[in-house]
Amino acid sequence: QVQLVESGGGLVQPGGSLRLSCKASGTIFSVNAMGWYRQAPGKQRELVARITNGGSTNVRDSVKGRFIISNDFAKNTVYLQMNSLKPEDTAVYYCNADITYYSGSFPINEPDYWGQGTQVTVSS
Repeated sequence: QVQLVESGGGLVQPGGSLRLSCKASGTIFSVNAMGWYRQAPGKQRELVARITNGGSTNVRDSVKGRFIISNDFAKNTVYLQMNSLKPEDTAVYYCNADITYYSGSFPINEPDYWGQGTQVTVSS
């Protein structure tokens, strides 16, 4: 019913910047929150940043001051601006969304949609 499509990953040198985008599509009633998680090899997936439709944000301490999450929920889209990237930011970044969608004529909430992931590699 809903798909998340990420874009913007890639290879960047330390100190560089990347901007990730994630767009939700489908029979969407409302986007309640969207965010980004990441998973490095051999490590658990961790929250990077999350934003609600009210504008409240939750940002991981290790990226505060470097990463900025923003949204355009009219376009069902969330962005992650990543600045001053470090090698330890290298990971697969996953978009996550809490979305209410239409099933027939009824709205149903699914709090845990995931994108396919996009690789971010920070290396010289």
